[in-house]
Amino acid sequence: MRNGYYHAAAAQYVRAALDDKGRPKAWHHRTVFPPIMSLFEPGQRKPGTWELDFGLTDLPYDIPSICIESGEADVHVRIGWKRSVQNIFHAFAVNSFTSELAAAAGRDHLDYLLELIGPARHIDLTQGGVTEYFNYDGPIDRYPIDTGRLTNVLKLAAQKAGWGQSLPARRGLGLAVHRSCLTYVATVIATEVSKDGKLTIPRIVMAVDPGTVVNPDRVAAQMEGACIYGMSAAVFGEITAKAGRVQQGNLHDYPVARMTDAPKEVEVHIVESTAPPGGVGEPGVPPFAPALCNAIFAATGKRIRALAIAKHDLSEA
Repeated sequence: MRNGYYHAAAAQYVRAALDDKGRPKAWHHRTVFPPIMSLFEPGQRKPGTWELDFGLTDLPYDIPSICIESGEADVHVRIGWKRSVQNIFHAFAVNSFTSELAAAAGRDHLDYLLELIGPARHIDLTQGGVTEYFNYDGPIDRYPIDTGRLTNVLKLAAQKAGWGQSLPARRGLGLAVHRSCLTYVATVIATEVSKDGKLTIPRIVMAVDPGTVVNPDRVAAQMEGACIYGMSAAVFGEITAKAGRVQQGNLHDYPVARMTDAPKEVEVHIVESTAPPGGVGEPGVPPFAPALCNAIFAATGKRIRALAIAKHDLSEA
């Protein structure tokens, strides 16, 4: 592991101007991370526009004013790709912040998020001044940014998970929704946190709209696998360095989710669609971490803004 490539670490700063009902009138998002292109262009410190297209340029919210900024970051290790790339930390910041906004407004997160996404439409990024958009190499006219599909998976996952139900103390539901690789995924996670801070995941419900599906079993398997992968990254996934040397060497000191940690039940609902096929290997990962952290907040009242989760004390005060 000390000789590998590492996914970019990121710092996100998000703020919003709200109306008298707690709805955003303006959204300001800064993202800073060492760019992948530093691997090919030594000295590169600022991400390319396509790196911002992974979950930030295409922010699917009905907000009059959206400002996206990126800054420079020193590159200390070799930066490589990780499953869903920059969508991981952008989805975490965005979905965590919408949960915080809903809580501040005294609103249900699902209702707040549906209102934030707004009416079903195809988003025209050029109206916001975006002149180039990667769109995962898919033609934008064939693979538009479709808020109707985003809303649909969000409603489906919430309905199947029993969103809004009354839960015992220190149990909670959290949700997140994200478009990546031309596919729409919503995740609802049920958590239970014991008084001594032990985290368990009884159930996960996912809804995915990847367009035309040829092999539904393969789609479900990718979503299920994304939960385990996402859990490993969100709960345990930390690389540290001391005196210029990465400390983790292998699985004995870099934990991943094992059978005793894994969710007891993962439920995947695939939306029937005639849209052209999107990807399924990566889109299941981005919503996982924010859904889990939002569920932890619902269960404990503790907000997690920095990963890994294992570093945080979730025990009852």
